[in-house]
Amino acid sequence: MSVLLLIISALVLLYLGAGGNTAVIALSLATLLGIHADDWHFASILFGGLGLAMALFLVIPSKLRKQELSRPLLGWVRGMLPTLSDTESEALKSGTVDWDGELFSGRPDWSYLLSVKHSQLSAEEQAFLDGPVEELCAMLDDWAMTHEDYDLPETAWQYIREHGFFGLVTPKAYGGKGFSQRAHSEIVMKLSTRSVSAAVTVMVPNSLGPAELLMEYGTDEQKSHYLPRLAAGEDIPCFALTSPMAGSDAGAIPDRGIVCMGQWQGEEVLGLKVTWNKRYITLAPVATLIGLAIKVYDPDHLIGDDDVIGVTCVMVPRDTDGVNAGARHLPMNTVFMNGPTWGNDVFIPLSQIIGGEAMLGRGWTMLLECLSIGRSISLPGLAAGAGKLATLTTGAYASVREQFGRSISEFEGVQEALEQIAGYTYMMDAARVFTASMLDRGVRPSVPSALLKYRNTDLMRTVVNHSMDVVAGRGVITGPRNFMARIYQAVPIAITVEGANILTRSLMVFGQGAIRCHPYIVEEIEAANMDDAAAAVDKLDGVFFRHIAHTSGNALRAAALGLTFGTLASVPTRGELKRYYRQLTRFSAGFALLTDVALLTQGGALKARQRLSGHMTDCLVQLYYASAIIKQWHEDGYPETHRAAVEWGLQSCLHDLQEHMRRVIDDFPVKALRWPLRLMIFPLGPIGLRKPSSELGTTLANAITANTALRDRLIEGTYFNNHPSDPIGRVLNAWQLANDTQALRDQLHKAVRQRDVNELDGIALLMGHERRELVDWAVSNGVIEESDRKQLLDALTALYDVIRVDAFDADGLKDIAADAKGKRKVVERPADQY
Repeated sequence: MSVLLLIISALVLLYLGAGGNTAVIALSLATLLGIHADDWHFASILFGGLGLAMALFLVIPSKLRKQELSRPLLGWVRGMLPTLSDTESEALKSGTVDWDGELFSGRPDWSYLLSVKHSQLSAEEQAFLDGPVEELCAMLDDWAMTHEDYDLPETAWQYIREHGFFGLVTPKAYGGKGFSQRAHSEIVMKLSTRSVSAAVTVMVPNSLGPAELLMEYGTDEQKSHYLPRLAAGEDIPCFALTSPMAGSDAGAIPDRGIVCMGQWQGEEVLGLKVTWNKRYITLAPVATLIGLAIKVYDPDHLIGDDDVIGVTCVMVPRDTDGVNAGARHLPMNTVFMNGPTWGNDVFIPLSQIIGGEAMLGRGWTMLLECLSIGRSISLPGLAAGAGKLATLTTGAYASVREQFGRSISEFEGVQEALEQIAGYTYMMDAARVFTASMLDRGVRPSVPSALLKYRNTDLMRTVVNHSMDVVAGRGVITGPRNFMARIYQAVPIAITVEGANILTRSLMVFGQGAIRCHPYIVEEIEAANMDDAAAAVDKLDGVFFRHIAHTSGNALRAAALGLTFGTLASVPTRGELKRYYRQLTRFSAGFALLTDVALLTQGGALKARQRLSGHMTDCLVQLYYASAIIKQWHEDGYPETHRAAVEWGLQSCLHDLQEHMRRVIDDFPVKALRWPLRLMIFPLGPIGLRKPSSELGTTLANAITANTALRDRLIEGTYFNNHPSDPIGRVLNAWQLANDTQALRDQLHKAVRQRDVNELDGIALLMGHERRELVDWAVSNGVIEESDRKQLLDALTALYDVIRVDAFDADGLKDIAADAKGKRKVVERPADQY
C-alpha cells in the first residue's frame, strides 16, 4: 500500500507541476520502500523499477545519461521539430508573451489576469473623443463621400490635419498627441461608427507606417525631421508591403534595392537603387512619404561581404524622380485613399533607411514588432465599432418595426439574430480593450494581435450579416437613408487586409504561438540548430526532460479535470463564475497537451496540417475571448445588469471550444493517438457544455431593443445623434418617440382592433400614409385626448419615415452617374504595374 501511495504522490506532483525530477525521486523511493517492506508484487516491480531507472538517467546529471540518452534524442529532435525559415525565425524573436503564454501553459494564473489593470483614458484623451472626434464625425456625409465626391470632404481633411489626427500616438516632444493605445483604439472605433473611410484614413498613419517605425527605430535626425511633419499632416505617409506576386508571403518580396553610388541633392553619395511594384496601399494616392519594404542586395560589396543583406524598410519622398503613385483602387465602395505605387531604379541615400545603415536587413523584425501594435488596434477597433453600430441601430429598428401587428423584436427568429449581435459585440469589445491595455503595459502581443484581428473581423461579419437579416429590405436599398450599407460592404476589406483571415487562422496564430508561447520548444529548436554537437547535447539535456514532465503533467491534469468537470482546479470566487473558470482551466490543460502532441508527432509537417492548425487556433480564440470577457466584467465591477452578456459570451466560448477541441482529436493525423487523446481530454465524453439557452438569448436580445443599462454599455463609444434627417438619427428618433408614446399607441391599436373597419369612415388604418386621418379619428372618438394629438402624430410619422427607403428617378440616377464620371478618370496601366 505504501508503494501505491508513493506512486500516486509522484503522479500528483506531476499534476501540480512540481517537475519531472521530483516525481522520479518519489517513484524511486517507492522501489526502496518496497524492498524494505518486502512488499514485492508486479506493480512495485514495474513502477518502482521504472522510477529507479529514470532516476539514474534524470536525477543524477552524468555523462552516461547525455551519451546514452540525450545524444540520440538530439538526432530525433532535429528530425521532428519544425525547421524555420528566416522569416519565421524573425517572427519568433519579435513581440512578447503575456496571457497567451498562460493559456499555452495549461495552468493559467487567474489571479494574474485579474490583478493587471485595464488602461484608462486620461482627461485629455476623453476630451479629444468628446470634442474633435465628435466634431469630425458630425461633418461626414457617407452618401456624399461614396457616391458623389469619392473622397472625404476637403474640410474633413483639413480638420484631421489641424487637430492632430495623424499624430495620435506620436510623442508630444515631436508634435504629436502622445495618446495611449487605448485612446487610439477608442478614436478609431468611434470614427468607424460614422464612416469606414474616415476611420481608415486616420488609423493607417497611426498604426503600421513610417511614423511608428520611426518612433521605434528611427535615428535622432530622422525623428526630428519627419515626426513633426507627419504629426501635423504636412507629410502624408503610407507604407507599401504587399506585392502582386508575393501577397501574404513577405519572405518572397520581389521588390529590391541595390547598393550603389548615386546623386542626391547635388552630391554623390552611397545609397540604394530601388525598384518596387506594390498594390492595395492605403493612402498611396495622396502620400508624400512612401514607406517601402524591400530586399537589399550588395553585389559590389560596397557595404560588406554579403551579396544578400535582407529585408529593409526605407522611406521614399513622393517627389523623388521615378516614383509613381496617384492611381486609385476603390475597395468595395469605400473611398479611403488606396492604390498602387511603383518605381524603377529610384535612387535614395542610405539616410532614407529607417534607422539608418545599422538597420539594413532588419526590416522584417521591425515590421513584425510594429505589426503587433497595428493589428491590435486598427481593424479590431473598426470591427467592434461595427458591432456597436449594429447594436445601436438594429436593436432600435427591430423595436419600432411592426409586422402582423407586433414589433418584430418579439419574433423568436429575430431574437436569435439580436442575441448574437449583442453577445458578439460585448465579446469583441472586451477583447479589444483587453489587448489594447496589454500594449499600454509595454507588451508587444504578436500572437494575440493576429488572433484578435482574425476573430474580431470574423465576428464583425457575423454581426453585420445578422443586422442585415433583421433590417431586411430596408438594408439592401442603397441611398442616403441606409445606415448599414457601407459597413456591410466593408466587411470583406477587414477580413482580407493586414493578413488574410484564412492564412492568419491556418498558418500564423497556432503555428507561431505553439512555438513562441511554449515554455520549452524554443530552447529545443535552438539546441537542434547549434553547430557545436556537445553544446547542443548539453542544452537539450537541460530542457527536454523538463518538457516531458510538463507534457505528462498536463496529460494528468486534463484527465483529472475532465473526470471531475474541473472541480479540482483552484479558481477565483468573485462574480459567481467558478464553473467557467474551472472549465477554462480544464480546457487550457487539454489545449497544452494537444499542442505538445501535435508538435512532437508532426514536427515540420505541422505547417501542412492547416486544418489541424486552424482548429487549434479556434481553441485558442475561445480561451482568449472567454478570458477577456471575465476580465472586462471584473474591471466594470461585476454589475448584475451586464450578467446576461457575460454568461452568454462564456457559454458560447466554452461550447465552441469543446467542439473545436473535439474536432482536433477526431481528425488528429496520427490515428492511433485519437482514442488516448479522447480518453485524456474527454474521459466522460464531450458533454455538459451547451450553447446559451433560449431564455438567456431572449433576455440578451430584449436588452438592446429597450432602454437598458446593458444597451448603454454595449453602445458606449459610438457616435450617434437623434436628428430625423440623419441616417442613424432617423432610427433613434423614431425609437425614442415610440418609447415615449407606447401607452398612446397601445390605446390606439386596441381601439382599432375592437371596431369594425366600416365604422372607421373608410380610413385605411393599417397604412402608414393615413396616419393624420387615423389620429383625427382617435381624437374625435375619445380614444386619445386632444392634447396628445401632436405627440402621437409625430411618433407615427417618424415610425413610417424610418421604414422608407430611397428612390431615384431615372434622370436623377443619370445625373449622379454623369457627375461622378466627370470627377474621375479611369487610367489604364500596364498589367505589371498593379
